[in-house]
Amino acid sequence: MANRDLQDEITPKNILMIGPTGVGKTEISRRLARMAGAPFIKVEATKFTEVGYVGRDVDSIIRDLAEISYEQTRSDLAEEVREAAESAAQKTILDRMALSPEDRQKMKLELDAGEYDQTQEVEVEVSQSAQLMTPDLAGMPGMEEIGMKMQSALSGMMPKKKRKMRIGDALDQLTEEEIDNRLDSNDIRDEALERIEQSAIVFIDEIDKIAVGGGGGSGGANVDVSRQGVQRDLLPLIEGTTVSTRYGLVNTDHILFIASGSFHFASPSDLIPELQGRLPVKVELSPLTVDDFAKILDGTEHCLMRQYEALLKTEGLSLRFSPEAVHRIAEIAQLRNEQDENIGARRLHTLMEKLLEDTAFGADLLQGKKVVFDAKMVDESLQVLAGDSASSRYII
Repeated sequence: MANRDLQDEITPKNILMIGPTGVGKTEISRRLARMAGAPFIKVEATKFTEVGYVGRDVDSIIRDLAEISYEQTRSDLAEEVREAAESAAQKTILDRMALSPEDRQKMKLELDAGEYDQTQEVEVEVSQSAQLMTPDLAGMPGMEEIGMKMQSALSGMMPKKKRKMRIGDALDQLTEEEIDNRLDSNDIRDEALERIEQSAIVFIDEIDKIAVGGGGGSGGANVDVSRQGVQRDLLPLIEGTTVSTRYGLVNTDHILFIASGSFHFASPSDLIPELQGRLPVKVELSPLTVDDFAKILDGTEHCLMRQYEALLKTEGLSLRFSPEAVHRIAEIAQLRNEQDENIGARRLHTLMEKLLEDTAFGADLLQGKKVVFDAKMVDESLQVLAGDSASSRYII
């Protein structure tokens, strides 16, 4: 491991992804963040404009990222104490029910197995939400942290109220309260900030739309000034700066920024030189092929075929696709992308919805049956989309 001084000097090599829409730029970035357990946010460059034009402040990217990181961190830490919290909640419920030792043991086993009577009720003391008593200070510069401290202080002062509720609901609410009691908001905040500064990923989409000369439309000098203004506003974030959030100051030096765009009407060289230099790794993605579509349909762990099979299984219907059917769907997707607008892998969702339209709506009549799609059935169901007819233009 590099020494501490050198670690501070090693910054992420930010990435510029270049490729047509629907090729998987966002998905690659999102899955990269998921694999690393890193806070992730996707923003569109076109939503930000320099001061004087309608748009959002670029610092809101980091403020929104802080919210995501805090919730993600809290969720992770909550899972670590959930078992103990559930045990404490069960004890509270059992104490309130005043059962005999034998009935108490029986009820505990039912609670452990989640098989308790959903109609049975119990009276428990639950905390009231401090959020209702806290003024909404979100979006007021410098006031977010004050609002959070007020909510934290009020939460300890709010009186508990007796309520009668079903055992299942009582167990859920008491468990959440026990989790809150076991978590320290300062610890969550500190770890959330650490995650942002050391591992967060910011995905900036449509970066080509703010390139000077990009966007594919007209607008004159004012539009170019606005686009260049956005680039200059984004530059400090990518270079490394400090942003104030409701959870504290966030340094962006070690956040990984991934920018992407199709660059149909502009090129990476149209970005201002300073921004180009801060995106040293350039990745060009090729349009999807028939084989790529087939892999997306049926070649991954959570592919589209498995998703639709699982959905219809909830209706008691067994659904399968032959290899020939998968290949034929992939061919039609490729054909429609070539003849119409190329929307990449998003085309597959339209095809699958159209293909399974009758099957999904008639699933209640097919319970217990097995439906296997082959290439012929695909052609029959998607004949409008598979052809070059005028009517196919009106279907995405």
